[in-house]
Amino acid sequence: MTTEFDMSGKVAMVTGASSGFGVNFAKILAARGAKVVVAARRVDRLEALVAEIQAAGGEACAVAMDVTSADSVTAAFDKGEAAFGTITVISNNAGVADGKSALKADEASWDWVVDTNLKGVWMVAQEAAKRMVAAGVGGSIVNTASILGLRVAFAQSVYSASKAGVIQLTKAQALEWGRKGIRVNALCPGYFLTEMTEMLFDSPESAKFLGSSPLGRAGNMDEISAPFLLLASDAGSYLTGVAMPVDGGQSIGSM
Repeated sequence: MTTEFDMSGKVAMVTGASSGFGVNFAKILAARGAKVVVAARRVDRLEALVAEIQAAGGEACAVAMDVTSADSVTAAFDKGEAAFGTITVISNNAGVADGKSALKADEASWDWVVDTNLKGVWMVAQEAAKRMVAAGVGGSIVNTASILGLRVAFAQSVYSASKAGVIQLTKAQALEWGRKGIRVNALCPGYFLTEMTEMLFDSPESAKFLGSSPLGRAGNMDEISAPFLLLASDAGSYLTGVAMPVDGGQSIGSM
């Protein structure tokens, strides 16, 4: 993947970079030559990630960002640009989940999940696109959606709605920004072991559920790296408006 997914000369931002997919995406971008701005609310974790990237020979800086706050998003971009220049690769990855049934989900839960997963993706992508256009450059935005944006599961109505919104937002942004040289795609992960899914994986029901999928298991973090890099790098230069499932076939499971 070193040559096909070369990111030398790119400046990337990864939101939600304090855990899970965000940590992985930041590391693989830096390992392939990008200067990486890692963004999240938990800055102590970001500083540790930056130190790890730098120890491996990469370049990175940490910025505080709350994706639900427009002022925070703007300030994070200002700081990232001051460090490395115009950001042209976005991993729009910040997200939360609240596993409540459709009858028990309340307004607070809806606002927390939708504001983070959908509004946050919209604000970060729009801020990035505005700055690319102002600088006269193109780029690539990868919005992290989910296979639950393509189909549904019990006790995930609000989360599913937010991720379905991300997929439609991705397509609309791709349609409007393509002529400006900005590609926008959605990555739709299935079930991977992350901080968010750790509790889910502990149950016997989870093992049975995962075993029923075509590949019969959860994904390993390494297995999402190449799909992400395809969308983020110039190797995917003719891909835009795509919602790519990376799920071991979970989304096409037998009814």
